[in-house]
Amino acid sequence: MTCYKLHYACVSCRVGFKRHPHPRGEHRCPNCDRTLLCAGHDFAAPPGRDARGWSVVAAVLGAGLRYEGLTACGCGKAPKYRPRTRADLRARRRVAAREGLPLAQVLSRPDPLTPTPC
Repeated sequence: MTCYKLHYACVSCRVGFKRHPHPRGEHRCPNCDRTLLCAGHDFAAPPGRDARGWSVVAAVLGAGLRYEGLTACGCGKAPKYRPRTRADLRARRRVAAREGLPLAQVLSRPDPLTPTPC
């Protein structure tokens, strides 16, 4: 069985890394020594100068979501939806507040107003 590396991100430093899963479950940022957030197999880090893109990444990872495809190994053909812009993030936050839904559930929808099929 192949063990693929996961993407990890430090939102405060705006950097991403690929690492094997740690036995204790935590990796440290080499710049600030904070715990890295596991971003999943299909994460593509925005450029370090893109503060708005990193704010969206921080919201997605803070909601407990990861950037994963259809399979856990990262070889899925269609990755799950995650917002990429602050406008997408704002729209989904408004829908979550209005409908009383968890933010993670609304962030994973391609269209914020259409519920995902069960």
